[in-house]
Amino acid sequence: MGIVAALLLLVVPAFTNLKGSGDVTTAAETVAGMLAQARTYAIANNTYTWVGFYEEATSASAPTAVPPPYPGKGRLVLAVVRSLDGTPIFDSSDPAAVLPASRIAQVGKLARIEGVHITDIGAPPSPTPDPNPLPNSLGARSDLPYTYAAGINADHFNRISSDSADATQFWFVAQGYTFYKTVRFTPRGEANLNSTYSLKVVAELGIVPTHGDVASTPPASGGRYTGNVAAIQFSGAGGNFKIYRQ
Repeated sequence: MGIVAALLLLVVPAFTNLKGSGDVTTAAETVAGMLAQARTYAIANNTYTWVGFYEEATSASAPTAVPPPYPGKGRLVLAVVRSLDGTPIFDSSDPAAVLPASRIAQVGKLARIEGVHITDIGAPPSPTPDPNPLPNSLGARSDLPYTYAAGINADHFNRISSDSADATQFWFVAQGYTFYKTVRFTPRGEANLNSTYSLKVVAELGIVPTHGDVASTPPASGGRYTGNVAAIQFSGAGGNFKIYRQ
């Protein structure tokens, strides 16, 4: 039995395909789960981990490496890598560069989630509606990913969106994909997002369903998505991953 089990491990693909079928709740749970696991790994192994996000068209047949904003929609690709020596590899003052392949290693499989698009879904209404929205609804989530540091035009660094040109200062390559959008976790479990290594107060990923390579029509400037939409929020210091639904 042991030999059979070992052989089975050899034929397991190096990625996991997840059929989203527009089920943004399942997609959000998968993304939140990978983020939480990467954070736990960083803490448990006293090292740094990076979670990478790449979005491509559902018709894509080979790994791509196009910088953001990502041109394709409908298939979200995620990967987790770790620092082999327990260091951040680069300091925030270093020039932009790819994380050297010799100094990182992939953690787990690459995941592909079909039928979803990550984008800005719009801040919750302000002031908060009366009566108060349900605790897990989009209207009850924090508005900090859209308002924190907005005065210096940096609020978008609190969110991950395939439609944004924001890119991490230190990107990485895994299984042919180049991940320019990342969340980095420190050995203390602190989260840093995309173009800055400053600690995030609250970060957000918005998820909407797609039909083939077409995503839901985004709202006008300052508007909000409606319908089958989800948001993942987490704090920079403590993780606390939470999913909000429409």
